[in-house]
Amino acid sequence: MSSLSNLLLPAVLFFALGVIARLIKSDLRFPPDLAKVLSIYLLMAIGLHGGYELAKADLVIAMNSIMWALILGFTLPIIGYLALVMTRKVSPLDAAAISAHYGSVSAGTFLTAIAYLDNVGVTYETYPLIMLAVMESPAIVVGLILAAKARHSIAARETAPVSGGGAVISTPDNGDGPGGKFSELLRDAFTNGSVVILIGSMVIGAISTPSGMQQLFPFIDEIFMGVLCLFLFDMGMVAARRIGDFRQVGWLLALFGIVMPLVGGVVGAYVGHAILGFSVGGATLVAVLGASASYIAVPPAMRLAIPEANPSFYLTLSLGITFPFNVIVGIPIYHSLVQAMAAG
Repeated sequence: MSSLSNLLLPAVLFFALGVIARLIKSDLRFPPDLAKVLSIYLLMAIGLHGGYELAKADLVIAMNSIMWALILGFTLPIIGYLALVMTRKVSPLDAAAISAHYGSVSAGTFLTAIAYLDNVGVTYETYPLIMLAVMESPAIVVGLILAAKARHSIAARETAPVSGGGAVISTPDNGDGPGGKFSELLRDAFTNGSVVILIGSMVIGAISTPSGMQQLFPFIDEIFMGVLCLFLFDMGMVAARRIGDFRQVGWLLALFGIVMPLVGGVVGAYVGHAILGFSVGGATLVAVLGASASYIAVPPAMRLAIPEANPSFYLTLSLGITFPFNVIVGIPIYHSLVQAMAAG
């Protein structure tokens, strides 16, 4: 019943409509900047709502949630990287770029999960909203570190003595190459627009007067689902454009795009339920955070930081495989998993 409820959710149906519109080659197109406007509204709405609830929340639980968000954000990319490298089918630099996406989060998946829980009448805590904001950036940092490690290994092999007794001389990295300007890349990771609007909105929601927030509730509540439907409609068309890239990604990477979110979902469900002690709804949202893959914040960062990596790999995986899997199938699975944990 939960899976059917999720499939019949208007937001999911609009995602499917977007896919169909693209597949039948409809001339329907969204204005170029509309998707950005919709994303800003959705992040602002959940940030304001989360901040308002956070003002009434327990500080100790909030800090504990932040700590575990950081642990998940730093750990999941390493798990993904090791899994990809062990296949010996993916270069270390491609593995670093791909794994960074799977330690960060998808706001679209998270919003769909909230809509799903609301649809089935399941309540949830506000703390996962804080975790959503925190988990945007750590995975980017891990991706940069893994890429630097991979480049160091490549450089070491190139400078190793050759059979003729000589050595290949390499030019030291002066900070202007692909791995250069590390501090600038870190700054970009932590000042990403989605992070700024989400955290900033949470702060505003937390410090605003209750009467002021009451005036905003029609804006952030009553039209929220309609905007989410428009957002997922556009994402459906974008995801459908990646279907042709499946041949380039290959079956092994495509399998990773399904297995990795399941692994992250299990880890997130355990953290949310057993460690943080959240309700079924709250733990489900943490599971979704662990399972989702970023398709907004991380791709441009990886394109800049790891230009050697193939964008069709990480874009197709995160947006063409993992996002639809989570929206249509994954969320009910994570919810059922948390329910089983709670019942046990």
